[in-house]
Amino acid sequence: MMLGAGFVSAMWGFTLGHEALKGVTQPDVRPTKKFAGKQQASSGKEGVAMLREEDILVNVHAYINGKGKDSEAKEETKQSSKPEAKEAVSSSSDAFNTQASFTSTSSNIQLPIQSEDRGVSLAVTSASQEGGSLLLKVRLKNEGSDAVRFLYSFLNVTDDQGRALSAITEGLPGEVPANGEEFSGTVSIPTALLEDAQKLSLTLTDYPDQKLRLNMSEIPVAR
Repeated sequence: MMLGAGFVSAMWGFTLGHEALKGVTQPDVRPTKKFAGKQQASSGKEGVAMLREEDILVNVHAYINGKGKDSEAKEETKQSSKPEAKEAVSSSSDAFNTQASFTSTSSNIQLPIQSEDRGVSLAVTSASQEGGSLLLKVRLKNEGSDAVRFLYSFLNVTDDQGRALSAITEGLPGEVPANGEEFSGTVSIPTALLEDAQKLSLTLTDYPDQKLRLNMSEIPVAR
């Protein structure tokens, strides 16, 4: 009877303990499991993608001209137009020589191209590529009777295909006194916007009167 009572008590205690521990599991402390979990967690981390200034300008330029959806067709057109562009350069070399003097061994093209109106003159003296930008060195002088003001954000730069280009002007004063003093500066244009352009045009007017207009064209793009 004592053995039977002990067996029944043991079975009853085991049943109660089993019911009480339902849902409780032992934590997995295997090192391979931890290593796999760390790899999976680390693989979900992504770095922050940094955009270059040239890429942003290209995207804005493509959006303005409605070319966001035609990038593939545009690339094919660019590849097919390369021979024509080379022929255009060779056929127009004589025209460049009449307006600019430069050496074939130098990437710096000397451009004595000048525009003058009401005693104010603007000249492009050279062009070169540097750091992903086309740099045009310019010279501004006022030999008129009155001082002239300029707002260089209104400087209009277009290529030979009629596309408007973004440009940054540095070194030129906002007001040019009428004393004949010569001021030098640069006009910087991202080369990513030039694509297959061969020539540029610049237009600048005074601010706010817009009484004079300085216009230059046939400015060759240095490659």
